[in-house]
Amino acid sequence: MIAEHGVCERFACRVLGQHRSTQRKIPRKPDDEAALTADITALAIQYGRYGYRRIAAMLGDQGWVVNVKRVERIWRREGLKVPARQPKRGRLWLNDGSCIEELH
Repeated sequence: MIAEHGVCERFACRVLGQHRSTQRKIPRKPDDEAALTADITALAIQYGRYGYRRIAAMLGDQGWVVNVKRVERIWRREGLKVPARQPKRGRLWLNDGSCIEELH
């Protein structure tokens, strides 16, 4: 817009509703994003009950220098979730220690 219409950056950003700081820096994707995503999903499949924080710690043990927030962002983008815990089954014995099933 600046080049086409010859307006200043401040006016162009105001018209478009963008913050001016978004025009200063070109966003770049890290080089290791695909490898990191593959390692996160592999660990999540191998350890199904682990969340992103524990996976981030395991990545650190493997030699990755990665921030927990970055792991969480990739975790959410890939749609990974820790399955909800199943409720414990009701007790089948009486309080006196016998193993007789209660009939209702």
